Amino acid sequence: MYSNHLVVAQNSKSEEFIARGTEPFWSVTVGKSAIIYSSPDKPKQTFPYIKPLTAQGRPADLVRVYRLKNRINSILIIKQVDTCSDGMSDKNYPYSAIFILGNQVFEGCAEKK
Repeated sequence: MYSNHLVVAQNSKSEEFIARGTEPFWSVTVGKSAIIYSSPDKPKQTFPYIKPLTAQGRPADLVRVYRLKNRINSILIIKQVDTCSDGMSDKNYPYSAIFILGNQVFEGCAEKK
């Protein structure tokens, strides 16, 4: 059944996450003061920390949407899942991640730091 949940600003304290993906390799670190994108073949980009949006009426830990402020539109979505595999190791992560940087979409996994 299709479910449409309103996304609202989260009121709880910030939590630190690291999202990462392979092929191409990339990572986004969500910290208390900044959100940092890094990749071996691109310059590091730092965004100011913002409170994530969450789905209204759902647990805050289920989905987080970070709308990052810079010259181009960037969004980080972290969603709780049963397991997420990076495809390169045997490690399973509790969150999936989608990072949109301008017109590029990166998919990977995430975990709390």
